[in-house]
Amino acid sequence: MHTDSARSAQALLINGTVGVGKTTVAEAVGDVLAEAGMPHAVLDLDWLRQSWPAPPGDRFNFHMMLRNLRSIASNYLDAGATRLVLAGVIEQRDERKQLAEAVGVDLTVCWLRAELPVIRQRLAQRHDGQPEALQWHLDRSAELDGILSRVAVEDFTIDTTTGSVLDVAASVIRAADWQ
Repeated sequence: MHTDSARSAQALLINGTVGVGKTTVAEAVGDVLAEAGMPHAVLDLDWLRQSWPAPPGDRFNFHMMLRNLRSIASNYLDAGATRLVLAGVIEQRDERKQLAEAVGVDLTVCWLRAELPVIRQRLAQRHDGQPEALQWHLDRSAELDGILSRVAVEDFTIDTTTGSVLDVAASVIRAADWQ
């Protein structure tokens, strides 16, 4: 059974293509919330799906992530978190619904965007000396950006092409009405 604070809790998914800055922005949002004294948790959903092999038909192990998220979100909410900041990817409206059910609180989705040349540059820095990983991420960034453009699972969009991480985090918090 969730505490009273958990009943008024909210979750925010920071969604976007690879290399756009989801995890970095989620961590910065967490820092701003901590400075404001807001009980919260920051979760990188990629870590909750890390197992091999992924089952057939679940290329990115989404269902394992949901199973893990149900338990973890509940633990944080029971411990008094009123904000759950999630960094991850959903590609379909049904995935949004499933994610909301897994966290058990209202879910807002932010789509982080950046110009693809900027994303390519970020990925090249991140995967320096890893040509196969770099190529996969470069291909996936364009593919996923196209998918996210078509599915419109977000409540609002924030551009990360320019501006500091702290400025982007502040924009996300304002747009989510978490001030």
